[in-house]
Amino acid sequence: MRIFPSSPTINRGATPLETMEEKASEQSTEDAGTRAAARAVLSGRKKGIAALLPFLGPAFIACVAYIDPGNYATNIQAGSAYGYNLLWVIVLANLMAMLLQTMSAKLGIATGQNLAELSRQQFSKPVVYAMWIISEIAAMATDLAEFLGASIAINLLFGLPLLYATLITGVATYLILTLERRGFRPIEAVISVLVGVIAVCYVIETFFSHPNWGQVGFHAVVPWIGNTQSALFAVGIIGATVMPHVIYLHSSLTQRRIIPRNEQEARRIFRWSIPDVVIAMGLAGLVNMAMLYMAASTFFAHGHSNVADINSAYQTLTPLLGGAASLVFAISLLASGLSSSTVGTMAGQVIMQGFVGFTIPIWVRRVVTMIPAVIVAAIGFNPTSTLVISQVVLSFVLPLPVITLVMFTSRRDLMGNLVNKSITTWAAIACSVLIVGLNLWLLYGTFAPLFGWWLPS
Repeated sequence: MRIFPSSPTINRGATPLETMEEKASEQSTEDAGTRAAARAVLSGRKKGIAALLPFLGPAFIACVAYIDPGNYATNIQAGSAYGYNLLWVIVLANLMAMLLQTMSAKLGIATGQNLAELSRQQFSKPVVYAMWIISEIAAMATDLAEFLGASIAINLLFGLPLLYATLITGVATYLILTLERRGFRPIEAVISVLVGVIAVCYVIETFFSHPNWGQVGFHAVVPWIGNTQSALFAVGIIGATVMPHVIYLHSSLTQRRIIPRNEQEARRIFRWSIPDVVIAMGLAGLVNMAMLYMAASTFFAHGHSNVADINSAYQTLTPLLGGAASLVFAISLLASGLSSSTVGTMAGQVIMQGFVGFTIPIWVRRVVTMIPAVIVAAIGFNPTSTLVISQVVLSFVLPLPVITLVMFTSRRDLMGNLVNKSITTWAAIACSVLIVGLNLWLLYGTFAPLFGWWLPS
């Protein structure tokens, strides 16, 4: 549990490095202004809709992972193959993501530590190192997909070879990451703008594609499974939506952003963080739904049920909806790739520092994590296939942070008065069981044809 400043013991368990980072962050003009505004809200001096503004930001960074290029590939394939039928899966996945990200934010607020740091404290060293390695693999697999998404967008927009586009993506994401030196607010602002670009692009795509709103409303709430292949698509949508690295990251974003002085203040900060999660994750859910119903109303409705990759989607849009629709699609993909790759690198830093207590310079991590993408581009491997493979890798890893998060947020000795209520814990357990089960099914369905295993028809 967080040790509050008013307590006799003033050490919150932070390392000297963390303390220095906190002091440096507090010296940022933008961050100091945000903290002052938050204090005014907590003391009751500031009310109304403006009171929400100091607490907005962390969830907008986390929500980027829910609209990354992996979602593009999965949603486009599902919409072109099965029309509007799988919209309900996106709604379900988004509700689960809201719950998990809210719990992650709460963990950081209540304990003053992130999920990886608490894991290092609570588990034995061999377990911690195993968790670190697995989580780093997940972060790199995620970053590979996101990095390639931005590179594909540059290739589509400017006609540059994929290898050159990959190098440009590396430079662009590094420049965004350097904003962290100025505190949390500047990078929150940039990521939020990119999320806004994606949302605006899909408002425009909705205008172009003229979806059947009756079908959208019906299939958003009425479950449909169909055959084995559609079930695998449904699992893939959930696998591409609930992302392990931002479960670690979100707790880091809230742990020292606005530091509570007592348990009552921690509870108020958490209550103000809930709208942040609902707005950001709700926006991500709407974008995901737009991806799928755009594919349904454009590709499926015109008999193009085999649009299997992002390049095909871009090329097919032009004759169906015009060049403007293809351009908007590529711009949204670029914003998605740049923002999600930046967030993936941030998550990798949190995972390393939390689990093993040290970090590497951000440019080193950026170079190391872009190497797989450069190799894929250099050898000419299909980038969309790489996106699919990365989602399979994530399926192995996802249960780890989800189960750990449920364990920690259910413990009163760690969470204090922010401990999960029984209904929250049971809902989280149900989400965990569903996620683990579906990901196991995804893995089985992926490998069954390769080994001749049985699959239901």
